[in-house]
Amino acid sequence: MMRPMKLAGEELIFGAGCLSHLSTMKGNRAVIVTGGSSMERSGILQKVIDYLKDTGIESKVFSGVEPDPLFSTVMRGRDVMIEFQPDLIVGLGGGSAMDAAKAMWIYYENEDFTSLEDILPPNNFPELRKKAKLICIPSTSGTASEVSRSIVITEDSTHTKYGVGNMEMMPDFAILDPEVTVTLPLSITAETGMDALTHAMEAWVSRRANYLSDILAEAAIKDIFEYLPKVMEEPKNLDYREVMLNASMTAGMAFTNVSLGIIHSMAHTLGSVFEQAHGRLNAILLPYVIDFNSQDEDTRIKYNHLSRDLGFDGDMATLVRRLNEQVKIPKTLSEIIPDEKKFKENMERLIDAALADGCTKTNPIIPTRDEFKVLFNEAYFGRKSEV
Repeated sequence: MMRPMKLAGEELIFGAGCLSHLSTMKGNRAVIVTGGSSMERSGILQKVIDYLKDTGIESKVFSGVEPDPLFSTVMRGRDVMIEFQPDLIVGLGGGSAMDAAKAMWIYYENEDFTSLEDILPPNNFPELRKKAKLICIPSTSGTASEVSRSIVITEDSTHTKYGVGNMEMMPDFAILDPEVTVTLPLSITAETGMDALTHAMEAWVSRRANYLSDILAEAAIKDIFEYLPKVMEEPKNLDYREVMLNASMTAGMAFTNVSLGIIHSMAHTLGSVFEQAHGRLNAILLPYVIDFNSQDEDTRIKYNHLSRDLGFDGDMATLVRRLNEQVKIPKTLSEIIPDEKKFKENMERLIDAALADGCTKTNPIIPTRDEFKVLFNEAYFGRKSEV
């Protein structure tokens, strides 16, 4: 059955210089949620403050969001918001900052919520926008949190990552200015770019894929294959940065409506156990899962359609491996998780979490326990031809 689709909130603004659109916002007070100091060092944070000030909006900054935002950080941000009473919340930065802003928004609007479980199934997700609206401004071309219905929050004591998805969390305003991404280090540019490619590739073969999501995913895939290498060669090129930012957004529109697959199921649990960057994990896992999914004939046909359109005569997994190599992504998990003993000891935990992950149910093939084990091991040790 076709599900209703939602591509963005009230306004979607993109293109060089569009950060100035903030000066048209209506409101009184804004809390700006950001990560480390990169947005401050680049001058972007001050620009956001100044643009909001131009329209009479007073700002307060909440900084220090971790790469994997903790629930305790969410609650600290919520407390700041309760005291300051903003009618606008601004998520400025990568996916972590935007996810944290969304989560703080939930708990600010629902002060009786005190635990992470309050927003997890089987509890009903609450209505938002009773106090504030959300603006998201991405600094990376990867997560597409600015047009997604999802967040990932880490529980403090176990460091388990919990994904929550609901269309209530779709940001009201998404502002995509390539200037915000231009100082991104090359390693993060590569990892977030491959994260965006993974979003598009998984949406392309999702069990829920449809006419519109295919158009969005295919466009994003083609642009990322062409422009990620270009941006790696010329990181200050705003035109290239703009295409990557738009491709990430387009991939996000696709996956937030038709969901993802087992690359994300595996990356979520690997990230929880080994504290590795999500985009890097996705990039490593991507070709192995393409190989696995290609056992399904319809999925293989879709992959082959893409590889031909990209001018490649071979299979899609090989093409992805070449792109990974080009942007200096490791070939195997063992290169970033050297503790083989710990990896093996956690295998059953990894499989349990991947099977339970919501992304698994929309993968073209639902792996068995044994198939998940093979996939984890292949991604860790590499195929024989790659060892």
